[in-house]
Amino acid sequence: MNYVAAENLTKSYGIKTLFKNISFNINEGDKIAIVAKNGSGKSTLLKILMGKEIADSGDVVINKDIQVVLFDQEIDFESDLTIEEFMMTLDSAPILALKKYHHALLSGNPDEMETALAEMEIHKAWDLENEMSQILSQLKITDLTAKMGMLSGGQIKRVALAKLLTETRAEHRHTLLIMDEPTNHLDVEMVEWLESYLNKAKITLLLVTHDRYFLDAVCGIIWEMEDQNLYFHNGSYATYLENKMIREDNMNSTIDKAQNLYRKELEWMRRQPKARTTKSKSRQDDFYETEKIAKTDTRKESLELDFEMKRLGNKILELKDISKSYGDKLLLKDFSYSFQRGEKVGIVGKNGAGKSTLLNIIQGFEPKDSGEIETGETIKFGYFSQKGLKYKEEERVIDFIKDISENFPLANGRTISASQFLRLFLFDDQTQYSPISKLSGGEKRRLHLMYILYQNPNFLIFDEPTNDLDLPTLTVLENFLLNFQGSLIIVSHDRYFMDRIVDHILAFEGEGKIKDFIGNFSEYRENKKLEDGGNKKSEDGSKKQELAVEKTEVSKKTETLPASNSALPTKKKLSFKEQRELETIEKEIPEFEAKRTTILEQLNNETDYEKIAKLSAELESLSEKLENHEMRWLELQE
Repeated sequence: MNYVAAENLTKSYGIKTLFKNISFNINEGDKIAIVAKNGSGKSTLLKILMGKEIADSGDVVINKDIQVVLFDQEIDFESDLTIEEFMMTLDSAPILALKKYHHALLSGNPDEMETALAEMEIHKAWDLENEMSQILSQLKITDLTAKMGMLSGGQIKRVALAKLLTETRAEHRHTLLIMDEPTNHLDVEMVEWLESYLNKAKITLLLVTHDRYFLDAVCGIIWEMEDQNLYFHNGSYATYLENKMIREDNMNSTIDKAQNLYRKELEWMRRQPKARTTKSKSRQDDFYETEKIAKTDTRKESLELDFEMKRLGNKILELKDISKSYGDKLLLKDFSYSFQRGEKVGIVGKNGAGKSTLLNIIQGFEPKDSGEIETGETIKFGYFSQKGLKYKEEERVIDFIKDISENFPLANGRTISASQFLRLFLFDDQTQYSPISKLSGGEKRRLHLMYILYQNPNFLIFDEPTNDLDLPTLTVLENFLLNFQGSLIIVSHDRYFMDRIVDHILAFEGEGKIKDFIGNFSEYRENKKLEDGGNKKSEDGSKKQELAVEKTEVSKKTETLPASNSALPTKKKLSFKEQRELETIEKEIPEFEAKRTTILEQLNNETDYEKIAKLSAELESLSEKLENHEMRWLELQE
């Protein structure tokens, strides 16, 4: 089934053309990722598909039987609504049935309740309510009475994501789900859950993301927007890179041939008289087309790696017994660490665990409760935070950078100009002379990154640097950091970025505990999963052992009761029926426990809401049986 058909779309803003005469189709079941540098028109294309923007020319036909749902960077909400009320603003039959049911519960009107229950059954709203609870739980949204206006930016993003996923389940129509950077503000566990959810869900998806692991896990088609064109790639991110390289090599070869032909044709053009025959007019037209190809600029300036930074002394940065709490919440407890020259450290952990607090304490932005910090005299910090860039509205990009310095120092006394450095970070000449206020959100983020690096620090601190950065910029940044000779701290949820850059992990594991792990992020995650699995088995074993010990102790007490002691009650002997019941219970308890574990694993991996509802009902029934069995076992033993 064809969802969307677009033909010869063109969109410009002023003299800047974003894309020209692009055509594409989206079919049912497609999972597509869009890759482009910021400012290429990704968000504009999404808005055109949503009907929020109009193309300058071309046609978009959206199947009348589908709904298009957008998860955008900007979230609209009323501050006074609670999370539960915000979730219930969805306009769908199952949600309306849920609203009526909740209202009937409050009113206590039996007629209203009867009608509400009937609508719940008709629209399968019971399943939706369970699905909504599962999604909210996975995204760590627990207090549904909290006001939307009191939430942090990350919390708002997660609530909006929960609402969107619920909406795709609530509607029984065909849905095209459009998601713009859905993994921003999600911790790794949430990203992995969303990754699994989207991968298994039977949906049609158009996705913009900087997370390459997420992209590979979810999407099988990549659209590349570059130089006003749209290119199509089937396969992984690595396949896209390979195809792109082949295309650029072929283009360079075509340009070389065109340049040779252009030189010959230019001589002919100069020799021709003003009056031209039809034949020479045709050749003249061909000349201008050849000239266009010959003058195509495909230069990709490689990042200079031998830059000159301020010398690092013997002492870099040493933390001794650092502690920090906010009220009853302990973030750091007696944390000590000595940073070495050239060390690249990744800091990971759940949102709110204290990662950003540590970065602020290191730089003196926040006070510590106790401990000591020794910073080397030659250390120059470069801090890339999530707060964004401060600039004058009409200030041009090139002037903003030149305010720091006209040139950037390289090794051996060489320099590159501010304009050359900007080109290294994908700012073309036209953009360099544009006001900063005209840049897209992603381009401003890229300029902020450049602003930090251009100051030539020798100790970089990055707090979620990949949020809102496009993949081409991330590639440039990674190449820069891989060859950076100074020290580096990165807080990030981007698994690919962390794997490529860092070789040492500091993991915030809660209650002030920070684990020091040598290795990259994926190695840490594998190690943690093994540890958690071992701990879970150990806990399960301990519970079984405690139950067995309790059973043994009861048996021992029973066996050692003095038969002649009239002060103690005589133990009642089990009847044949009770004995058989006891034997059956002892056999069924471990079977129930094993089945319960299996259902829990299935729930964690399941995305189909009907199956989730069925499994949840099974789990509830089984847990009740298990509890009754354990209570009856104790009664029979006593």
